[in-house]
Amino acid sequence: MQSDQHQQTRILFTDLSALLARIFERHGTSKEVAAILADNCASAQRDGSDSHGIFRIPGYVSTLASGWVDGKAVPEVTDAAPGFISADAKNGFAQPALAAAKDLLAKKARANGIAMLAIHNSHHFAALWPDVEPFAREGLVALAFVNSMACVVPYGGKHALFGTNPIAFAAPREGHDPLVFDLATSAIANGDVQIAAREGKQLPPGYGVDRDGQPTCDPKAILDGGALLTFGGYKGSALSMMVELLAAALTGGNFSFDFDWKSHPGAQTPWTGQLLIVIDPSKGAGHNFAQRTEVLVRQMQAAGQERQPGDRRYHQRAQSERDGIAISKQELERLQDLAGYS
Repeated sequence: MQSDQHQQTRILFTDLSALLARIFERHGTSKEVAAILADNCASAQRDGSDSHGIFRIPGYVSTLASGWVDGKAVPEVTDAAPGFISADAKNGFAQPALAAAKDLLAKKARANGIAMLAIHNSHHFAALWPDVEPFAREGLVALAFVNSMACVVPYGGKHALFGTNPIAFAAPREGHDPLVFDLATSAIANGDVQIAAREGKQLPPGYGVDRDGQPTCDPKAILDGGALLTFGGYKGSALSMMVELLAAALTGGNFSFDFDWKSHPGAQTPWTGQLLIVIDPSKGAGHNFAQRTEVLVRQMQAAGQERQPGDRRYHQRAQSERDGIAISKQELERLQDLAGYS
């Protein structure tokens, strides 16, 4: 690690992941769960996803301390049908359930052309793109859907009902990193609202309402009894509804409005569900899918779209791998304190 004049320090990915794993294990997870969550969180920080990197650590720690989530849960994976896997996360985090089922999911997709993984009884508190990118690197197409806690007003509604309900997509691209996007169906991710509130910044119009249902640009008002709006009006609302049906109704998980964490002060992770769909494009006329993806990308570039989905993350990833992951000294000291090093 080396410090610069702006009170920043740079840390290797392996060192950050090890530090985060120690924090997770020290605050109530098993060693196996700690390693999976640490890799996920360190990856987000490495790739510049600030709202899902080390920013999330206090929330993980608080949630574990509340007893809301089982940090030592061992997921139960069921081979439900030729193209269907069901995973019970046992009130643990979703990422370990995905890790336990991902090999079988890819195997089924290659055997049948398509396969689904339905995770229920799970908590997902992280970026969604790390869940799908690895499949695209294996030549597969992947989609993921996860619902969260009720903090989004449906179109024309009066109170929060949906979660931010992100959708992630990854597709292989010949000769390049995969195309990957991860977007909330809300106008802004809840983590970005928290960051804006922490930094005292205002949000653009159209992002949220206060507790009285009135439009507001104040992130604190949104978080204090208010709610987010969906992007694109009724279109985003319809997509958010779709995510509720796929990630909760289909998997057997809770809807975003289905759980009550009042008896667990400090809980921050939504107890819902997640659905992943993985497709093997080689099974049909799309056997040259990665090549066709590249044809489309070239046409998008010719049309003036210079940056493709995932490019910013890949650029930041390369810089982090070359120079180390930049975090502030204060943040590093806070992590070391949580790890018990101070």
